[in-house]
Order: sequence, then C-alpha cells, then structure tokens
Amino acid sequence: MTERAAAPGGLALVEALVNTLSIDTGEDRLAGTFALSGDELARTAELREALRAACLAHAGQDMPPEAAEALTWLLSAAPLVLTVDEEGGATLSPAGPAGLTARIAAAIATAVMDGTWERLKACEAEDCRWAYYDRSPAGRSRWCTMSVCGSRAKMRTYRARRAAKP
Repeated sequence: MTERAAAPGGLALVEALVNTLSIDTGEDRLAGTFALSGDELARTAELREALRAACLAHAGQDMPPEAAEALTWLLSAAPLVLTVDEEGGATLSPAGPAGLTARIAAAIATAVMDGTWERLKACEAEDCRWAYYDRSPAGRSRWCTMSVCGSRAKMRTYRARRAAKP
C-alpha cells in the first residue's frame, strides 16, 4: 500500500509475508511471491493471517485467542538451532533446510531478543491492515502512513464531531 522502509533484519520477511494480501483490493500475491501450492499454500496463508493478528496486537488491538494458538502451533513446527560464535555471540537459525516457516520463526525469535518484534505492526485502518515497522520514537504509530490512512481516520473523526454539533 505505501512506500516505507522495510523492517530491519529478518522482520522484513515477516512484513513481506503479511503484505502479500492487499485488504483493500483483495489481491493475494502469496502463491507467486513465495512459490507455494497446495497444503503449503494453505498453511502459509493461515500463518500470514495469524501474523497479521499479532501485528494488530502490537498496535493495541486484542489478538483473538485462536490466532495466538494458530501462530504458536504453526511456528512450533519450525525447529531452530542456537549457534554460538567465537566471541560468545548467539544467533538463532533454522535447523536443516530453511523453509519459509522456519525462517519466519527465526526472524521472530531474533526480533524478540533484540526488542524489535513489537514494533512490527499492522495499520489500524480496517480497509488496509498493511504491516509496517514503527520507527517513531515512542513506538505509538497507528497507521502505515499518516498521509493516507492516518489522514482518512482523522478526517472521519473530524466529520463525526462536526456532524454531532447542533
């Protein structure tokens, strides 16, 4: 929907996955973007929507319990390995072949450790829900872009207030 800098590190992959579905137009680019089909496509679509729910929760909305359960179940199938380097630094990476779910799980685990996971949000506009990385100093951004979704929301609020005045 909007031109923003991609999320940092592995969160860019999570952001890209969530943004394969355009809520306003209904265009779904999941199969073409990640070359998926059949059961893998269905599981990845479920993963995408559970991730969208988590991003909305980061923006302040309640995450439906079924979305949290689905996300936990889907990511539990992605085995990760902790690797320690010569300097004592540790990284998480997929164990074995790096499938999409394993790469997503590793990206989320790394983002949780470095404190960036909760900055990946979904736009609060019901006709958008685009995933974006909140770079605002306070981490309280609500829309993917102020110039589009934020302006529309503020204009609706303004018009509602004006209509309520006698």
